[in-house]
Amino acid sequence: MNIGVVILAAGESKRMGVAKQILPIFGVPMLKYLVDEVLDTEAHPVTVVVGANKTKIVPLLENIPIGIIDNPDWQKGMGSSIKMGLVGSYLITKGFDGLIFMTSDMPFVNAAVIKKLIETAREFPDKTIIASKYSGTLGVPVLYKKERFEDILDMKPEHGAKQIFNKYPEEIVAVDFDLGAVDLDTKEDYYNFLQSKN
Repeated sequence: MNIGVVILAAGESKRMGVAKQILPIFGVPMLKYLVDEVLDTEAHPVTVVVGANKTKIVPLLENIPIGIIDNPDWQKGMGSSIKMGLVGSYLITKGFDGLIFMTSDMPFVNAAVIKKLIETAREFPDKTIIASKYSGTLGVPVLYKKERFEDILDMKPEHGAKQIFNKYPEEIVAVDFDLGAVDLDTKEDYYNFLQSKN
């Protein structure tokens, strides 16, 4: 089973006030850290979807063996970036059985998390959605097998992964993760994350 990864990095980081994708975590820009973690797995292809802050983000990713795709409709919502990630992955290769979608603001998503999602997909060949579970809810990173790709193309742009969760609850396998500070949306989130590392 060949699984690719799409990293969603198209948002403008309005609540953060700066491009959060380039904020340093563990000594490197957050997006670069996440890309390196994904590249430490068997996942292929790896695609990064950019948009609002592409002029700041793309230079961070030079000479890295990944695909970068621009989402001109990033303002319409995360669903539009998920679709672009699927399309961009097909531009690299058509030989994959599923895609993991993850955001660019979750500092505790690492190679081990990606590997666990792939292992679980293999353990449950009859299930088409492998979702992360934390803080009592399902979310990203999420692995969709190719049976759900048509649903991705039909997604409403203003909604994210949960619209497919709601449509196919019987298809979901939940993987419990302790992802700590789940995502960094505000300056306070980022400050608290940095404090937790000291």
